[in-house]
Amino acid sequence: MHILVVGAGAMGCLFSTYLKEAGHEVSLLEILPERVDRINRQGIRVEGVRGRHRVKVRAHATPPSAEPDLAIVCVKAYDTLRAAESIRNVLRPDTRILTLQNGLGNLEILAEVLGEDRVLGGVTAEGATLLGPGRIWHAGQGNTILQAGQGGETLVAVFRDAGFQARAEARIQDYIWGKLIVNVGINALAAVTRLRNGRLPELGGARQIMETAVSEALAVAKVAGVSIPFPDPWGTVVEVCRNTAGNVASMLQDVLKHQPTEIEFINGAVVREGKGHGIPTPVNATLTALVSVIQETYEERVK
Repeated sequence: MHILVVGAGAMGCLFSTYLKEAGHEVSLLEILPERVDRINRQGIRVEGVRGRHRVKVRAHATPPSAEPDLAIVCVKAYDTLRAAESIRNVLRPDTRILTLQNGLGNLEILAEVLGEDRVLGGVTAEGATLLGPGRIWHAGQGNTILQAGQGGETLVAVFRDAGFQARAEARIQDYIWGKLIVNVGINALAAVTRLRNGRLPELGGARQIMETAVSEALAVAKVAGVSIPFPDPWGTVVEVCRNTAGNVASMLQDVLKHQPTEIEFINGAVVREGKGHGIPTPVNATLTALVSVIQETYEERVK
């Protein structure tokens, strides 16, 4: 299978590595020239829970001419529209497009640009950190859940052959919301406090903010007709914090690197959905505003 991975961040490089090792033809599309250059010169290096790996994957700054069988979108949510428009003209009518991104709205953006009949939603609990261009720390394994139908079951086999714990589910929005709930509880607060995941539920004030933010998101999900796919959402958030105690949350990584964050697609998405359903979300609105201010004033920080 010819696979085009869009975005050479941590997850894009992780999936590229193992899919290439499983025998697939893999190409990477990346907007940052330094990443493209480094990957083409040195390959992708992954270390962590599955040992050490180094593979040669061809990286491109513009979409390659070869038409892929599958495109996996791994860019940050704020880049989804640009990514969709960039690959539109290199896809066949039967090419499948899979999103494995954080937040709400990615599936809808891709479907609008590329066609609802060939776009599949997905989530992954694989944990990876970008150490540098093409250098990945694979911190932990987890389920990768793909949308059933539209070829999703075939893709499950592809991911399983590459060593991923993959399965297909019909109600993929439930799983997208499930991951959103975890991100709502951890990411923004980590970005504001600059604390590692494990400390957040240990501090009374932080725990209170987390719990309220999660409760607001659950209230919105309920009115929206979403069934969160685990019985104890708050307990799951705490468990994730403990299991990833030493991790620096992805939104905190963005803040430390003075990069844009996905706040508008995580806590901000809860606020927007809440307004649409008449559900107040004051804590998520406050977290969204705080992270927005931080990312707008990187060069003004007091040292």
